[in-house]
Amino acid sequence: MKCRKCRETAVINMAQHKLALCREHYLEWFVQQTERAIHKYAMFPKQARLLAAVSGGKDSLALWDVLSKLGYAVDGLYIHLGIPDNSYSDESCRKAVQFAEQHGLNLTVVNLKEQYGSSVIELAGRSRRGQLRPCAACGLVKRYIMNRTGLDGGYDVLVTGHNLDDEAAVLLGNTLHWSKELLPRQSPVLVGMDGFIRKAKPICRFYERETAAYTLLEGIDYVDEECPYALGGTSYLYKDLLNRLEDEQPGSKLSFYQNFLNARAGGFFNVDAVDRPVEMKNCIHCGQPTFTETCAFCRLVYEEE
Repeated sequence: MKCRKCRETAVINMAQHKLALCREHYLEWFVQQTERAIHKYAMFPKQARLLAAVSGGKDSLALWDVLSKLGYAVDGLYIHLGIPDNSYSDESCRKAVQFAEQHGLNLTVVNLKEQYGSSVIELAGRSRRGQLRPCAACGLVKRYIMNRTGLDGGYDVLVTGHNLDDEAAVLLGNTLHWSKELLPRQSPVLVGMDGFIRKAKPICRFYERETAAYTLLEGIDYVDEECPYALGGTSYLYKDLLNRLEDEQPGSKLSFYQNFLNARAGGFFNVDAVDRPVEMKNCIHCGQPTFTETCAFCRLVYEEE
């Protein structure tokens, strides 16, 4: 198969885009499409200070690499959760540190065990309200640390490496349950408000296969194993269903997600009601915004009822 632009041998064929490209033009296309999404959804201006949440995996490292290439001031944040299985956290941290060193980028590493006294597995297991699933505890911990690090560091926007497969799976789950709270909030951008940093997902329209191709062609070394505690989760079922649909009808995932965003922008949901700030308190332990005296993170860390 030949590259659509130069007629050299193509390294990737994207049936959903009816597009085949060689290495040079694929890497060029990936960077251009990322910048296009940033502008399309008004994610952040060129002068913004960005904090990229990196996991050591392909998506977050691809995002960090592209934003750096585009000239954005972007630092990285790695959260060491202390997941012991096959030294998963140690290995993924090593990949993130290695990438930062190779590219001359700044990386902040927050070690949960060292800073708060417990790994995410320990926090999940000792919850007084009954054991949390590791994934639930992980989500709570990461949201808190990402937000706090971003605000404390004076960053304008927190960027994450959510790809199209991630976003379509979340959308399918929220649609199946007709989640009136979560559906209107799903967006490439979440606006910031007092106590909460602005969040953006610049590669949300790339298929997982496309981000994998980018890292492979750029020679980026990443952790390709999934978190051992995430395997078998509901999102994997949704991804499998969407993959089967995509095999039969190329472009289905992109169409599903893009049409949702179009409906959202067209007023299908009452987005203003969702984004409207609500009155919150400051956590008595950490000062972060919360509906109660103590935020959910501090209740977990300090084992409060």
